[in-house]
Amino acid sequence: MVPRKVKKIAWRLVHLAIIINFLLNIAYCALQVFVVFNPGTGGPLFGGAVDMELDFFLKRRLYAIEFWITFLGFAIYMALTEILPARQRFENDSS
Repeated sequence: MVPRKVKKIAWRLVHLAIIINFLLNIAYCALQVFVVFNPGTGGPLFGGAVDMELDFFLKRRLYAIEFWITFLGFAIYMALTEILPARQRFENDSS
């Protein structure tokens, strides 16, 4: 039988690994969009998107979509595992 403390540490490590995975994927996608697939202009493309090759533009767009999906997943994960339990503890302590 595994002690309760060991289980708690194991779940903390899994939680930390999930958070690190989300953050690394967000950083990787941001790097791809703003550095690797950068047409040479800093910041938004504005009219520069018209002059880009379609393949280049689509790859950049796919990384941007992946960034937002990962960011949304991270926000939902943090809301369910950190924010909601903290709010419930606060409400239980205040009553």
